[in-house]
Amino acid sequence: MLVVGLTGGIASGKSTASYLISSHPAKIPIIDLDVLAREVVAPGQPALTALRNTFGPSVINSADGMLDRAELGRLAFATPDKTKLLNKITHGAIRRRMVKKLLLYWVTGHKVVVVDTPLLVEAGLWKLCGELVLVYCRKEDQLKRMLKRDGESKGLSEEDARQRLKAQLDLDDKLVYADAVLDNSSNLDDRTEGVEAPEWTKRLDRETSLALRSQVDRLVERWLDGYSGAGGGLRWLVQWLLPPVGLAMGMWRAWCRTAAVKARLKSGEKVSLPSSKL
Repeated sequence: MLVVGLTGGIASGKSTASYLISSHPAKIPIIDLDVLAREVVAPGQPALTALRNTFGPSVINSADGMLDRAELGRLAFATPDKTKLLNKITHGAIRRRMVKKLLLYWVTGHKVVVVDTPLLVEAGLWKLCGELVLVYCRKEDQLKRMLKRDGESKGLSEEDARQRLKAQLDLDDKLVYADAVLDNSSNLDDRTEGVEAPEWTKRLDRETSLALRSQVDRLVERWLDGYSGAGGGLRWLVQWLLPPVGLAMGMWRAWCRTAAVKARLKSGEKVSLPSSKL
């Protein structure tokens, strides 16, 4: 099973790319770590109990037993040591739930699974993926989209938006980790004249960029091609029927791409954005 990491930045279009992948007729499952992060702190979950024991009862709303995120943030981000405790509790619980879902998809015969999280690189999860896909756009596009989305409705100022961008690893710095790039820059819209939208995208229930739709379609087709034909089908069957073989091959692929990324980081190699063939 190919485990693909999908990442991006604020207002880069990662959520749209995730939606497009999940809407593809191939029915590739998505594991959204933001969703898992909410699930692991639901009432009755061990992580919520651990947060209460670590930070005190004030992090739990007395009315409904739900996590008071504002109070937790106030306490957990007060010092670096407390932040480490928070990450140890929540990140561990999220990773365990992610692994359980991956095993379930493996057992049920899925060939490709996408793990969706904006902090894939920052959290070190890129080392566990067989492929990493970065949803990229220019920084000025991120800024414009943030202000359009949250400017009037949430009172987001341009200075606030710039501060949020600075708090995340720059998308240009994430390019070195990527095996594939989905370019969602606004200037690509000028290059789609005469481009036919993939048939399956014409039935989508929301508007999406034609450039991004075309790129996602090619990406998913490439994943499927890896398991097509007699050779690809046999390779998948062996990996599925013999879990130790599948695990070994997955670990080998992840190790190889990790070594390649580390070599690029060590050499200071600059990764340029590949031109999109629409």
